[in-house]
Amino acid sequence: MNKLKELFEQLRNLDPNDPGRWPIGVRIATVAILLLAAASAGYYFMVWKKQRPVLLEERAREGQLMESLSTKARRAANLDAYRVQLAEMEKSFGAMLRQLPNKTEVPNLLVDISQTGLASGLEEKLFQPQGEIKKDFYAELPISIRLSGDYHEMGRFASGIAALPRIVTLHDIEITPVAGRNVINPTELTLNVTAKTYRYLDDEEQAAAEEPEGKAKKDRKGKKKPAADKA
Repeated sequence: MNKLKELFEQLRNLDPNDPGRWPIGVRIATVAILLLAAASAGYYFMVWKKQRPVLLEERAREGQLMESLSTKARRAANLDAYRVQLAEMEKSFGAMLRQLPNKTEVPNLLVDISQTGLASGLEEKLFQPQGEIKKDFYAELPISIRLSGDYHEMGRFASGIAALPRIVTLHDIEITPVAGRNVINPTELTLNVTAKTYRYLDDEEQAAAEEPEGKAKKDRKGKKKPAADKA
């Protein structure tokens, strides 16, 4: 205890301006502390400060990789369910494709649409198929139709169209009173509607639809700029 007090007393009486007169033990300890402080400062500024951004970036990347791994693990766990769902979607898509008429079935479908209106008790004023509108893998066939009859007959017509085995949709429906209604049928109305059916394009038709666009790009690429006239 007395030695400890003497050591504290010596430290208090040290002259900071004359370290050469300090005890040898104090000088060694002071040099060791200074070296340790210098080494710590050098490590902080030369290593830690420079490498810290890299460390933070790698930690952020680690978090992203862990999140990606977790997502992929969940997908892998549900792989069988996804396969079943994909098979059901392919089956449903195939069933819908079978509802699209082919080239040979279109004329019969047009007859079925016309007969549906007549069977509903409507009088056909106009039945005009328009040109095909080709989309990605199918063609749209719009038909301008004008029918006359009462409201209930028009309802039966819409139900009959929905019951057809092929896909037919009704658009731009317009129902107006007949001008100058007669006494025989005072409830007569006029129905203007665009019926649309759809036809699946076979591989050759799809390739032919894509060919002009690809050919145009090729022509534009192969076309050379005219040489400038020499002075």
